[in-house]
Amino acid sequence: MLINELSKRTGITAHTIRFYEKSGLIKGKRDESIKSNKYFHYDEEAVEKLELVRDAKSVGFTISEIGQLMDAWYNNKMTVSEKLAVLDEKLLSIDERIKQLKQMKKMISQFKKDVDEEDC
Repeated sequence: MLINELSKRTGITAHTIRFYEKSGLIKGKRDESIKSNKYFHYDEEAVEKLELVRDAKSVGFTISEIGQLMDAWYNNKMTVSEKLAVLDEKLLSIDERIKQLKQMKKMISQFKKDVDEEDC
């Protein structure tokens, strides 16, 4: 399939797909039998990988982290316990971020109270 169909199937824009391709997350292949263009063609694995990228990004993984995970996952370089450790580490990171956001919210609420009471 060409990039437009891949985009429709995954809900990811062609521009973003090209970015992911440049980042090494997916690879398109040129059809050597077609000499009139140099379009990339994508297979079902590309769909699967893009869905994984989309899901991983939605829970806070960076492009770099996703690249490392995909390499390890698809090349069977990680054991189940190592995969679980990566996910546990991400959960700890998210918990820390939640703590920071709560502190920020508390500070902003205090600033708002100070403004409302004309203390600043």
